[in-house]
Amino acid sequence: MPTLASPRTGGLPLLPAAAFVLVWSSGYVVTPIGVDAIAPLWILAMRFALAGALAAVIALALRRRVGASRRDLGRIALVGIVLNGVVFSAMFSAFGLGLDATFGALVHSLSPVLTVVLAGLLLRERLTRVQVVGFVVGVLGVLLVLIPDLEGTGGPVAIGLALFSLLGLSLGTLGQRWIGDAPDPLWSTAVQCAASAPFVAVLALLVEDGPVVSDPVVGLVALAYMVVGNSLAGLLLLGLLVRAGGAGAASATFFLMPPVTAVLAYVFLGDVLGPVELVGLLVAAAGVAAATLGARPRDEEPPPVAG
Repeated sequence: MPTLASPRTGGLPLLPAAAFVLVWSSGYVVTPIGVDAIAPLWILAMRFALAGALAAVIALALRRRVGASRRDLGRIALVGIVLNGVVFSAMFSAFGLGLDATFGALVHSLSPVLTVVLAGLLLRERLTRVQVVGFVVGVLGVLLVLIPDLEGTGGPVAIGLALFSLLGLSLGTLGQRWIGDAPDPLWSTAVQCAASAPFVAVLALLVEDGPVVSDPVVGLVALAYMVVGNSLAGLLLLGLLVRAGGAGAASATFFLMPPVTAVLAYVFLGDVLGPVELVGLLVAAAGVAAATLGARPRDEEPPPVAG
């Protein structure tokens, strides 16, 4: 996950914001397809290896300066292992166990709000009443989605992995403060992906068994989309949003991810939400929207986008 500066706060340009929401949401639909074709941790390790190499090639071609000291590069790598390696190993494994695409997006959409709550609890930063209420409402929405069909959502283990991924995403976002000045986002992506790829590959060797590839054509198409679409296009779009409206404004788009994912999952995966689940989805989105759109500028955190 690249670290991006937030030079100013304002409105977001409509087309880049819509494209970012679509690209990010599509990842929750493409990933279940990909992990059915290639073992979850192996496709993730390949994604990081290819995305890191491609980001480095583009950075070199554009003659971009790294803009970070060796110490900061080490910190970028460590934070990247948490934000990329740990977080997405858990989420990809959850999808491999059958986690519902919309529920995955719903859980991750709580990250900007949970990050602010954790900053208040762990770092003694001030929380507003709107942020706390928004987080509580978001959690209630998640519970409403779970209540009708726990097994249909993926089962207890998959749900536990998704929640662990959410916690890691928020803690890793707080860890970005440890990096200091924001480095070039392309080089940041290259470093974090380069550090995460071997971590995930070792994890795959330890915990995954059975065939690595079951459908090479579908797997390679999904992998290509993850690398070019989610990693690189997502990074470029995020950069546009942060420059236009600031990190907090970009994070405010996260409440749109679950409903957009639900539509995409219906079209491409045939997933259908029941009435109670649909209400829960809307309740959670409303909670995240209230907490992020109502945040003060000094509470803004960079939006979590993986490499």
